[in-house]
Amino acid sequence: MRWIALVLMIPLGACAVPVTTPPTGSGSVSAPSVPTRQVNPDTAARNFVSVVQRVEPVAERECRARAPQLDCDFLIVVDDRPGLPANAFQTLDKDGRPVIGFTLALIADAQNTDELAFVLGHEASHHISGHIARSQASAQAGALILGGLAQVAGSGANSIETAARLGATVGSRRYSKDFELEADRLGTIIAIRAGYDPVKGAEFFTRIPDPGDRFLGSHPPNGERIAIVRQTAAQYR
Repeated sequence: MRWIALVLMIPLGACAVPVTTPPTGSGSVSAPSVPTRQVNPDTAARNFVSVVQRVEPVAERECRARAPQLDCDFLIVVDDRPGLPANAFQTLDKDGRPVIGFTLALIADAQNTDELAFVLGHEASHHISGHIARSQASAQAGALILGGLAQVAGSGANSIETAARLGATVGSRRYSKDFELEADRLGTIIAIRAGYDPVKGAEFFTRIPDPGDRFLGSHPPNGERIAIVRQTAAQYR
């Protein structure tokens, strides 16, 4: 059925971790509650390279230990397109290799290496935990349910397609908050094992707008995320 295939076209692989202010006119990330200063470009570049060199091997070891069935050869990339907001994401390339991307704005706005290490560990954790596949499966189930109900009700093709898309959205976000907390927890462990302080790294949550506990929101409240990091760090130190 056409509406079943539609869910496969919906991008579900990326997980954004906005850290600071987006360019004027962008609606993707709200302005942070606390202004931040940008790090000197040379310092920011050195910080990023050093963090990747230390965290990536640890993330790969955790991946092979926890999910040996996965491709654990992480590819770390920088999205250098101008004007993009501070953001990081995890996805897969066409061959299934895990890709972790950082925008230049995130690298420039991270206040220290601990923040960069925590974000990198967080994004790697999404892959290790299989969140892309789990989100896609949930989205497909949602599309099947709502699309099927619309079809049974005798709706037209356009209504069935709309219902399928809505079902995919609801399904993909059903566990998204849990996935974020799972990634925060494992990201904390990775950062610690790479020699960084994830509690200090998670301080960026105090600088971004709190998503609260919105219905179908993709991220949990900032306070809950900070608490998970602190609790996990206390267990692994």
